[in-house]
Amino acid sequence: MKKTDKSKLEETKIDIRSLTLSEMERFIISLGEKKFRALQVFEWINRKLANSFDEMTNLSKELRSKLSEQSYISEIKILEKLESAELLNDKTKKYLFQLENKTIIESVFMEYSHGNSVCISSQAGCKMGCVFCASTVNGIERDLTAGEILAQVYEIQKDTGEKISNIVVMGSGEPFDNFENVMKFLEIINDEKGLNIGRRRVTISTCGLVDRIYEFAEQNLQTTLAISLHAPNDKIRKQIMPIAKRESMEELLLACKYYSNKTNRRVTYEYALIDGLNDSIEDAKELGAKLRRTLCHVNLISVNEIAERNYKGSSNEKALKFSKTLEQFGVVTTIRRKLGSDINAACGQLRNSYKDGGHE
Repeated sequence: MKKTDKSKLEETKIDIRSLTLSEMERFIISLGEKKFRALQVFEWINRKLANSFDEMTNLSKELRSKLSEQSYISEIKILEKLESAELLNDKTKKYLFQLENKTIIESVFMEYSHGNSVCISSQAGCKMGCVFCASTVNGIERDLTAGEILAQVYEIQKDTGEKISNIVVMGSGEPFDNFENVMKFLEIINDEKGLNIGRRRVTISTCGLVDRIYEFAEQNLQTTLAISLHAPNDKIRKQIMPIAKRESMEELLLACKYYSNKTNRRVTYEYALIDGLNDSIEDAKELGAKLRRTLCHVNLISVNEIAERNYKGSSNEKALKFSKTLEQFGVVTTIRRKLGSDINAACGQLRNSYKDGGHE
């Protein structure tokens, strides 16, 4: 068989890790197999975390052969793993993964008192252009499939030997720019026949795609919505986030209010403090006035300094003053501790350094 013919054949195969249980049932029936086999395959992939059909020992060789001919399990391998040594209690691990077609993405494992969390990517790179984020420096390569989003969680759990209890889709990429695959990911990760991670334990972070926020609200999934806000007004936000030129803060906050009313879930606003740009007391007062009497929570963190951008993080003193000012408006606020800064744990940093080093 010619190489080009083989490539075309592979393109027709189904990414079986991206199938929901109902989709798996239809696929297995199309192979001439009994419906119950679908649950066996689904559990092998999403509970036992199998990466090959050969591992599925309770399936016949004939069925495994059919699966191999018609489908594949999206490939993922660890290229690099870095462990933070900053603090004795910081067990952050940064993973650089290679997917199909040598696509490189990154994920982070974080250990908290309330359980283990992973921060995962939804795209390879990002096209949103937020100037403080390393993910956007080289633009976007492609969307990830639902299976590739899931694979990050599965491989980290296998590598660490630790149960994952919380997921944040806040790595490289804009999740709502890859909406269909992210919604599929949520369905599969929540399935009781898989890892069964509750939707309330998953956070989806967006830079503010207003139409998608309304669409997400209609799903009523009880998932936490996080908004990358990072500014108290449109003037500042437009300087650092191109999306602000398309979606005003007023439109964004209205969409967030709709989400809260629809789901009865509070919205988390992510706010990276940039020295001299968005961290003054006046900025805090303006933000507090806009968020008061809304169901929300603000996460403050000093912006990650990246080589490609000329921004400096705010001091702890400024962060404390900013936080106290917001609380005067009744806005619940947390100053997040920075994990893994010694291992380039911020979005896109490790991936960029790897690519810049000529490892593509």
